[in-house]
Order: sequence, then structure tokens, then C-alpha cells
Amino acid sequence: MRPDVLFRALPHWGYSLAVHLCKLLLVPLLSCFLFSQGSFSQTSPEAPERPTSDPYTGDLAIFEDPERDEKLQVERVMDLLDISSGSRVADIGAGSGWFTVRSARRVGAEGVIYAVEINRDYIRHIKRRAVKEKLPQIRTILGKPADPLLPKSGVDAVLLLKTYHEIAKPVPFLRRVRDAMRPNARLGVIDKNGIGSDHGVNADVVIKEAEEAGFELVEQHDFVKADEVDYFLIFERRP
Repeated sequence: MRPDVLFRALPHWGYSLAVHLCKLLLVPLLSCFLFSQGSFSQTSPEAPERPTSDPYTGDLAIFEDPERDEKLQVERVMDLLDISSGSRVADIGAGSGWFTVRSARRVGAEGVIYAVEINRDYIRHIKRRAVKEKLPQIRTILGKPADPLLPKSGVDAVLLLKTYHEIAKPVPFLRRVRDAMRPNARLGVIDKNGIGSDHGVNADVVIKEAEEAGFELVEQHDFVKADEVDYFLIFERRP
């Protein structure tokens, strides 16, 4: 017998009771379904794509090791990124401004260095350092975790120095970096191999994510640390 015929055959009180029971069962189920659909559509895009490390918020002195220039071979890094007089460079995850000031001296008064940080205290520190070291070509940007807020088509080179493992949404982030790069601009990533949550991320993961964001790997080096744990990847925009 069809349910509607069965309900009509019930006494009035029985029919009302049946309808009430249906409401009690169906309304919660429908609510759960709608909530789950709404939650998924809102939270799924924000879910981390892979494990990452919390951004460093400690003492900036850690970046100022006097032997860092030699260990990292920073002049060679800048050569490979084609940073020269008049270049416009983005230092993403600038920290204390260690690379910022070195690249500022390289580009000279005709160039521009964008020091990008999400930490307001670090931004203030870099501003003071730029004034103290008389480097007016340094411009600070308080970026966002998913967007460095660089000017569109505004840079010739970008460096993420021990920062990439902190980026929670790397592919969308890199797409925004790509939008900021001029034709033939270069993107450098210096990091160490790891699983993401241990202040490192494997080079093959970076390469895959960069390719997904519209980059191609053009060079790969390991001179930045003698133990070969650290790597230096160089990308260019795909046409």
C-alpha cells in the first residue's frame, strides 16, 4: 500500500502522529545535510594543501650570523637571479632584512627592493634599518599569508629565503607572485628538505607546486649549504 493511502487510512490522531514523527526524523537529517554542504564549501578551499611550519616570530639576531654571507654565497645567489644595478627585487619573508640590505646595495639608487613580511614588528625593524643604513630604495610591504601584495608586473627577481615551508597555500601564493613578475624575471627558492612541518619542504614538492602555479624550473643548485640539505631552485614564468 502507498504511504499516502496508508496515512489516510489511519485515524486522525494516528495520521497526525505519523506526520509529526516524519518531521522529527527528516528535519534533523536535512539540517545536517545542508550544514555539511555549507561547511564544506566554505572551509575546503581554506584547508591547508600540505603540512607547513608556523612563521618564525623570535629574535631577529638569528638571521645575522656573520658567517652567513659565506655559507649562503649570497653574491652568487644574486648573480644567478640576474640582480644588477636598477633591478626591482622582492625579498619575501624578509625577516631582519638580511637579504634586503644586501640586494639593495646591489641594485643601487636606481633600483627598488620590496621587503615583504607578515610580521608588523619585523616591518618596523626593516624600516629603521633602511634609514640607518641609508638605503632609501627599500620599500616595505605588510603582506598577507596568501598574498605578498606586490605590484603587478613590478619585479625582475624574487627570493624566498628559508620562507617557503611557512606558506600554507603555496600554489595560490605563487600565482600572485607570478602576476608580479616581469617577462624573464626569476624566482629563487632557498630552503631545506623536510616534510613541511619541520621547517623544511622537499625540493620535489616545491617544483611540483611551482609548476602548478605556472612556473618552470630552469636551474637547481646545492651550493647554499655544504651538507646538501639546503637547495636553491630557480624558476621562470611559463609563457
